[in-house]
Amino acid sequence: MSTGAVHSWDIATAVDGPGTRFVVFTAGCPLRCRYCQNPETWHERDGQRVSVDELMAEIVKYRRFIEVAGGGVTVSGGEPLLQHTFVAELLHRCRELGLHTALDTSGFLGHHATDALLADTDLVLLDIKSWDPATYLRVTGEEVAPTLEFARRLSAMGKPMWIRFVLVPGLTDDRDNVEGIAEFVATLESVEHVDVLPFHKLGAPKYARLGIPFPLADTPTPDAALVGRVRGQFIRHGLRA
Repeated sequence: MSTGAVHSWDIATAVDGPGTRFVVFTAGCPLRCRYCQNPETWHERDGQRVSVDELMAEIVKYRRFIEVAGGGVTVSGGEPLLQHTFVAELLHRCRELGLHTALDTSGFLGHHATDALLADTDLVLLDIKSWDPATYLRVTGEEVAPTLEFARRLSAMGKPMWIRFVLVPGLTDDRDNVEGIAEFVATLESVEHVDVLPFHKLGAPKYARLGIPFPLADTPTPDAALVGRVRGQFIRHGLRA
């Protein structure tokens, strides 16, 4: 039986997959996104060691409520695929209970997701943080290619996906950058819809508590016109956004 580094778990509605969901937030992430709202999940060492049995005992408490609400279990982070063995066992155990499962990932470690892990995953929430390689590097500190490769693999498998894109004025909002993502996502056959997520600063107090400068402290949140323009770019490619 596997154990993993888990930051926390919670009950959430609508934002982490369909219906009301039990969301497990793993600890540890290889990316350092400039707009990250959860810097306390960056390091595995900051999570609590939890066994799959312990997590399943918590999930079972909410099983009936989750089922009636049309929800399931989402494994998020941090980056869940940093602990792929633990996550694979957790997803498999949830599927054995008949619960809908979702994986929330950047896709950067998509090569860690075995076919068995993905077989136990009903939905992938895939963050495509930018299209332009230089912008992606600026946003995350890493390369975009692994995420795109993982997206193509999921499409070839017919695995349902929700694409997520965080809209940050002056960082990810360039029209060509958005257009590149929209054109690419339109080629993926199993995408159900695209979530355009407006940048916010609700995580800023966490940086202050940790003594870490918040990189986007002076960046404005996007206005309605910008959000509408970006959603329109996805919609014009036949995508639900």
